Amino acid sequence: MYMFFYLLLAIIGGTCIGLQAGINGVLGKRIGVIEASFVSFFIGTIILLLLVIFAGKGNILNVTNVPKWQLLGGALGVAYVSIMVAIVPKIGVASAITAVIVGQLVISVTLDHFGIFTNQRIPIDWYRISGLCLLLVSLLLIFKGNIKWF
Repeated sequence: MYMFFYLLLAIIGGTCIGLQAGINGVLGKRIGVIEASFVSFFIGTIILLLLVIFAGKGNILNVTNVPKWQLLGGALGVAYVSIMVAIVPKIGVASAITAVIVGQLVISVTLDHFGIFTNQRIPIDWYRISGLCLLLVSLLLIFKGNIKWF
């Protein structure tokens, strides 16, 4: 039962990413790519600050004791949001999100194969390679719908 709940939460998270990309893409056309990225992160920061204050259970001061590479998530988030703000108006939400999923799964399969971040190695096999190939085909088919041939 818990596994289904976690899967459902992941689907909801994916829905949020799709909505975020579309909303930020429109905002970026109106106020600029970097400006829209800033506004997105600023609003997110305010919400997270409130959550830390009222619902946080950890110790944020421990951030000074973590290896510095573990702080790169924020920079990667900036890259992701800024790229999406820039490309969604040009290639559409479906193509952008499909491409993001392909990128996520390629790096995820690679990280699993070497056991990076989890200490559990899940080797690349033909099932995973086949899944990645099918994802690439889906990206091509979805993106092909963007191209006006006539």
